[in-house]
Formats: sequence, structure tokens, C-alpha cells
Amino acid sequence: MSFSNLGLSEKVVSAVATAGYKTPTPIQEQAIPHVLARRDVLGIAQTGTGKTAAFTLPMLTMLEGGRARARMPRTLILEPTRELAAQVQESFVKYGANHKLNVALLIGGVSFDDQDVKLTRGVDVLIATPGRLLDHFERGRLLLNGVELLVIDEADRMLDMGFIPDIERICKLVPFTRQTLFFTATMPPEIRRITEQFLHNPVRVEVSRPATTVAATTQLIAKSGRDPHEKRDTLRRLIRSADGMKNAIIFCNRKRDVATLFRSLLRHGFSVQALHGDMDQPARMAALESFRKGEVTLLVASDVAARGLDILDVSHIYNFDVPFHPDDYVHRIGRTGRAGRSGTAITIVAGANDAKAVTAIEKLIGQPIPLMEKLPGQPLPPQHGVSERPHAQRNGQPHSKANDHHHPRRHGAPARSEEVRSRRTPPAPPPRPRSEDADVSHLPAFLFRPVKV
Repeated sequence: MSFSNLGLSEKVVSAVATAGYKTPTPIQEQAIPHVLARRDVLGIAQTGTGKTAAFTLPMLTMLEGGRARARMPRTLILEPTRELAAQVQESFVKYGANHKLNVALLIGGVSFDDQDVKLTRGVDVLIATPGRLLDHFERGRLLLNGVELLVIDEADRMLDMGFIPDIERICKLVPFTRQTLFFTATMPPEIRRITEQFLHNPVRVEVSRPATTVAATTQLIAKSGRDPHEKRDTLRRLIRSADGMKNAIIFCNRKRDVATLFRSLLRHGFSVQALHGDMDQPARMAALESFRKGEVTLLVASDVAARGLDILDVSHIYNFDVPFHPDDYVHRIGRTGRAGRSGTAITIVAGANDAKAVTAIEKLIGQPIPLMEKLPGQPLPPQHGVSERPHAQRNGQPHSKANDHHHPRRHGAPARSEEVRSRRTPPAPPPRPRSEDADVSHLPAFLFRPVKV
């Protein structure tokens, strides 16, 4: 089946062909006819299956008739993060090349006044994050009673980020007769309750069972110690030994860990960028764009980058931290293996808590994750009965019974003066601990002073 058989307008089909797409994905093939028939749609599909085009293309066809009015958008698309909202805007620019539609983006980190100017001119498509949308509404700069079509994208991510109360409020502000499109990758109980409350007799489109992972992605587990230095060393060895690695996204659970890991990889000569929620919007967009263009090889990110970002050719995913929620694992590794490509996802497991989290992930995805037998660059275990501790040395020579005669105390030689001097002279300070990361520089100097007993 081709796009021309789905009921799309000639302008949309021409733009899709110009973009290089010939056949629709399963969710596009099933959802687009129902959207064009003005039905509410509940779309459930794993990430990377083309959900964005499943609502973008029919919206462009439906918006060819009519005209936008000031401060009254005709359609509204809600996204959980700024990056996803900007990505949807790019889709409208690409597929709407033959249309003259006004598209506005309401996200944080951008001036209110600039956004207000766009709203005043009239908006056909309004793409927004819930918080910034409600800010404009409460200031009286936005009216929602003209919305004909409401799209709630990445609904399960909305739940994780605490946006469900905002979603419920927005659904009550738009007209009751609007058409609603609801897209999600997983269906927790809270999401099911929202769909039952705000969707009217929806058509359920499910192209994969909830919480499934892409079959083309090779999933592995790498064990490591709990010490941060050891975890970072494990990650570096995995990156350096990766076969066919073009680029990689490395996920951490906390923003501060993103910054620490970014500095460590930078010190070791890797081409790396960081992406987390505390960065301002221009810096976040610049980091994402440099990674998308191939200017940097590695992107260390928090879960702000896990959901829905459309970077087609990511070869590897590394979970430096096992995600807190099993659903996040599905979305993280969904950044690779997209559009029929193969990918590799490796999760570093350190400690019993990580092992429990992996068990929950395996239960969710319905399959075990294989364990890497041997990490690259890892030394073989010592032979039985052979100690790994080096021989004690004295005067730069290995200690042995053969050179015991060089020690004056062995033959009763008087060494009283040396013993007195050793008691009066404080011992030399112990060597300052060093590591490959050199992350001990934050320790105060007094901790390395000798202690007199």
C-alpha cells in the first residue's frame, strides 16, 4: 500500500514523496484513515514506528480548508518535552511544504512576547508543552474554545513527568466536540483511566503489544562494581571495543551524574556532548543538533532524551544507570534499531539494586537479557593458589631470603642511631591515591598529611 491509497490530499502525498518515503508504516496505515474519518484514535506502538507522521499527515489534509483566527488555534498538539515539541514542528515544516499554514511552538526557555506575537497572527497548528500552554492561557493570551483536533503524544511520558493533572485540565478547556488522538507506547492504569474519560468511542490501533522492544536491537548486560570509577572504566572499555559503533547515547538517571560522566569522558579524549533538563533551551538544542549532524560521537543524557527523539541512525545505547522505571528501559533502547536498522543496547549492572531493576525489566519485556561473559580488556582471573599481590620490595629489589644478609638487623649490627632518628623524624606521607579518572582532586589536602602516633 502507498500513501496515495490512505485518503491523503495530493499536496501531502507529494511532500511525502519528496521526503523520500514510499510506503507507510503499520501504525500509519491503520491510523490515518480513521483520523481522516474524524474518529477518536488510541494508538499504541513502540517507539520508532512512525507515530508522529500518523497524526501529522492527516492533520495537514484536514487543515487545507478553513482559516485561523487570532489567539484561537485550530489544532493543538501536546508534547512532554521541548525537544519532542520542536521535532514535531520540524515534521510539519517537512510535510507541509506545499501548505501555507501557521505553526507555533509554545515551550519553556523562549520569550513569552515572541510567542504572543505568533498567537496574535492566528495559528493553525499549536505545538506546546502543558506548563507553557497553561501559562499563556492564565495570562489571557490564548483561547482554547476553537480547537477542532487535540493530539496527546507520548502520554506515558506525561504520566512519568507529572503532567496528568495538567492534561486533565486542558482536556476540559477544549470543546467537548473536538476530535482526540491519543498516542502512547505503554498502557499503565492511569493512562487507561484518562483514555476512558476523555476519548469518545475511540478506535484502538495497536501494532505491537505494550512495552515491547525492537527485535533488531541486540540487548546485553555488563556487570561492574559499584564504585563510580570502576563503572566509568567499564563504560570506556565497552565504547572502545564496540564493533561498528557509529555513535551512541549514554543514559544516566540523574542530571548531576550526566555532568560528571560528561567531564570524565571529555578528559579521556572522547567526542562527547551532554543533554539534561538543567541546561537552557539554546544549549539543549545545540547539543542535540551537533549529535544529529555527527559532529560529536557520544551524547550523555538524562531521560529527557529517551522519549520519541527521532535520530534515525544511532548504533549503540549504553545504560550507565539502570532506569528507575522499567518502562523507561523500553524508551531508552528505542533510540537505536529505528526504521529497520539494527542496533545494540548495553546496560551496566552494579549491585543488588540494579539486579532487581533488571529483573523487573525482563518481566516487563517478556524476555531475558543476556549477560556478557567477559568484558573487553578485562584481565583473566588469577590461577588458583597464586596471589595477585606483588612481592614486597626493599631498596627497589624484590624481597627474598637470598638478600637477607644485606639487612644489618639480621646480623645483630647496632642500628640504635637509625632507630632513634626514625622515632624523631615523622614518616614520609603516604602517596596520594590516584586513579585513571583523577577524580580525587576534590579531597582536601589535610587528609593526606601523616598522622603522628
